[in-house]
Amino acid sequence: MVFKSNIKWVALIGLILSLFSLLLHLLLAKFSNVSLVEYSALAGLQEGLHSKLGAQRHKKLWGVVKPLESLQPYANPRSSYPVPNEKNNGFIYAKISGGFEKIRPLICDLVAISRLLNATLVIPEIQQSTRSKGISYKFRSFSYLYNEEQFIASLKNDVIIVKSLPEKLKSGRRNNEFPTFRPKSSSSPSFYIKEILPNLKKFKVIGLILTDGGCLQSILPPSMSEYQRLRCRVAFQALHFRPEIQVLGRRMVERLRDWGQPFLAFHPGLVRDALAYHGCAELFQDVHTELIQYQRAQLIKQGIVKEELSVDSHLRKEKGLCPLMPEEVGILLRAMGYPPKTIIYLAGSETFGGQRVLIPLRAMFANLVDRTSLCSSQELLDLVGPEAPLPLDTFKFPPAKTEEQLKEEWKKAGPRPRPLPPPPDRPIYRHEKEGWYDWITETDTEPDPSPMDLRMEAHRLLWDALDYIVSVEADAFFPGFNNDGIGWPDFSSLVMGQRLYENPSSRTYRPDRKILADLFNITRENMYHPKHNWTLSVQELLNKSMGEEGLIRESLLSKPNSFLSHPLPECSCRIPSDEIPNQVKGNDGRLLYGGEDNCPEWMQRGMEMVKVDPGATERSKADEVELPDYETDLDEQPENDDTSGNTNTTLPFDEDDEMDPND
Repeated sequence: MVFKSNIKWVALIGLILSLFSLLLHLLLAKFSNVSLVEYSALAGLQEGLHSKLGAQRHKKLWGVVKPLESLQPYANPRSSYPVPNEKNNGFIYAKISGGFEKIRPLICDLVAISRLLNATLVIPEIQQSTRSKGISYKFRSFSYLYNEEQFIASLKNDVIIVKSLPEKLKSGRRNNEFPTFRPKSSSSPSFYIKEILPNLKKFKVIGLILTDGGCLQSILPPSMSEYQRLRCRVAFQALHFRPEIQVLGRRMVERLRDWGQPFLAFHPGLVRDALAYHGCAELFQDVHTELIQYQRAQLIKQGIVKEELSVDSHLRKEKGLCPLMPEEVGILLRAMGYPPKTIIYLAGSETFGGQRVLIPLRAMFANLVDRTSLCSSQELLDLVGPEAPLPLDTFKFPPAKTEEQLKEEWKKAGPRPRPLPPPPDRPIYRHEKEGWYDWITETDTEPDPSPMDLRMEAHRLLWDALDYIVSVEADAFFPGFNNDGIGWPDFSSLVMGQRLYENPSSRTYRPDRKILADLFNITRENMYHPKHNWTLSVQELLNKSMGEEGLIRESLLSKPNSFLSHPLPECSCRIPSDEIPNQVKGNDGRLLYGGEDNCPEWMQRGMEMVKVDPGATERSKADEVELPDYETDLDEQPENDDTSGNTNTTLPFDEDDEMDPND
């Protein structure tokens, strides 16, 4: 009993001492003048990692590609280049058909041909705008997209350019008195000298109808390097968009920059013609599959495609002939280390499949924006200009079918990519037929474009121009489908070519889709939780694609189709550096990489003056610290569960937001 009583007293004394100690600490905290700072071990660790690894992570994702820093844009003539003579062989006028990606190379080829034939070039007509009825009277043909005055003035030392034929020759053109030619995209210089030049000298005027995205072969003999540099001067110095487009495009870039972080531009490349050419129909579902198959059938009839109608799309994808789907691009970017809050600008006026195919990418990257997110409706309307009104409702119901016809169609309808038509006892509602593919449910042939379709085609030139400006200025660019092998220029390749010319060391991904298809097959069942080695393989492949290996591959695959997609080595020079690049030649002896001239002394002196910065050495050394080998956040849950396809994102997510793994 005595022992238990002692224990109670000891416990009571301990409790009293604890209370006294607590009161003493509270009094000290209340009356002390020393400012206490709350410390968290986890917060301190995060702060230390942010300060040390923040710059490293930024360099890994957004920094320059060092092996290409010595390349500089230089498209000036290297040899004697006499001013064109007004007493030349005659006039060349041209009609250009096709979308944005075809118009730009065609104009460059047209200027080179005019120089080759010593002819005066009449400002070409852009058919996408001229055949559209009721578009703005303020802008016509060439001026709908480009600045005519800038175009003429920039090339005054290369080619004489006029806005129209002289009055005495206009009537002859209206009466078809002058010969007209339809040259192929791969026409050689000898074709123009032997076939067209005699007619030009005879009639003094010839016409060209251009449709395939090019009218002069992409790779010219080394003796014609000046014509290649002329193409570069046209594309990168003379072809300026009209002022309204430039102002709005720069405004869009400034709004992206105002968010205080770099941004990446992504062009899906999901274009119906390219998908049909390669037979990638099975990558989609329902009516979109049938639309691709219909277009492929038309290409077969025209002789453009010389294969069967139905092919294994998945086998084509394994060969790298089909595009990377947006979901796959999102996984690749996350594997590279881009956080979910990365700002991604979606380029492309048309994405085949619509917003539905973008849902997975939007779930992985909440800050997916496009021109409608950055521009108000009024700004886009001002860019279009005043237009004549179109009929409010151009929809026409097809002729009614009898009950017997409906039952017969229902019985004969077999397995098809799209859903079966409704049973005969239920009418086809209007919302099921409207849209740009409403004809699929009613007829076997695609109808001619309506007035609204033609107007939208003209507007698409403006939207592509805005996307082009933003994509060229982006901190990084990722193409979903370039080098598609169709033989025509594509939007992504043109962007990559201009980025290569203006800023070669910028981060431009040049993915090898065949290798990526193999990598996705490895982890197809576990795409969102890949293994460590898989992520390392993706990082190594994409990092190499931005450097010398990617340029060599582009020279082999892209340059034969479009010179503007790879204007090396003709339109660049190299600043002397410690690392001398090895000259790489193809099987035909053509220089693929490393054949650039040395930059002139005035350019080298200018670069040296720019580099004068006392703290540059210290900063460069700090930036050279390597990141950990594995840095990815693929296992994180998507931050945005909005799958509605709405693109009206106004502000990016805050970098300091906490992410709840249970969201």
